[in-house]
Amino acid sequence: MSQTPLIVGNWKMHKTIQETEEFCLGLKKEIDGIRSGQVEVAVAPPFTALAAAARLLKNSSISVSAQDVFWAESGAYTGEVSPKMLRDVGCRYAIIGHSERRQFFHETDDSVNKKAAALITEKLIPIFCLGETLAERREGITFTVVERQTRQGLKGLAITDPQDLVIAYEPVWAIGTGQTATPQQAQEIPAFIRKLLQEHFSPEMSRGLRILYGGSVKPENIAELMAMDDVDGALVGGASLNVKSFSAIVRGAGPKEK
Repeated sequence: MSQTPLIVGNWKMHKTIQETEEFCLGLKKEIDGIRSGQVEVAVAPPFTALAAAARLLKNSSISVSAQDVFWAESGAYTGEVSPKMLRDVGCRYAIIGHSERRQFFHETDDSVNKKAAALITEKLIPIFCLGETLAERREGITFTVVERQTRQGLKGLAITDPQDLVIAYEPVWAIGTGQTATPQQAQEIPAFIRKLLQEHFSPEMSRGLRILYGGSVKPENIAELMAMDDVDGALVGGASLNVKSFSAIVRGAGPKEK
């Protein structure tokens, strides 16, 4: 079964509306030659720039993702944004459970689970992040942490198509540090996650779900990361802020056989 890789650029708290417009126009030109179905691409601007990105990328091969979401449809939740609002602005994806959200904003496995369910109800695709910190890896509890995050984060979720959910494994110690997991490390945990997925979904569904790697992904290492059997794409941070480096990462990915 052919697997279309997914490359997602998470801009975090970067780029004004004007900078977003310039980036989107430049990215469309850079990856214009990539055939439909060869690589799927998405960018995740800050909330303030989502509408501008969606307008410029409409009818292109590039999707728009939010960086977070709240699980309620509406209500007295000052500062929050609902799945319905994201769909209205033109999003296809939303990142949830990112390590920075867990670290700085006390995101929990339970809140990530609620966000995933709310997105699926609204027919948006969650990019569900999980991964261990450096302290947890040194303590030897990487598998325990990843198993807990997977089980609790996916609890009760009902999907009918493997395209309805994306998993992103991000070893927290490799995010923004310049350190990248070895290809073997980048394969070991996604393979473990895929086995856990079989307890929630059918074996066929589990094989079809895309698992991304995130953690100092660069043009220089994308090919060896994508060569791993259970790595189906990348969640890119710093290197996604530059059109040239991000498009080089996109070109470095290719379709995979499962």
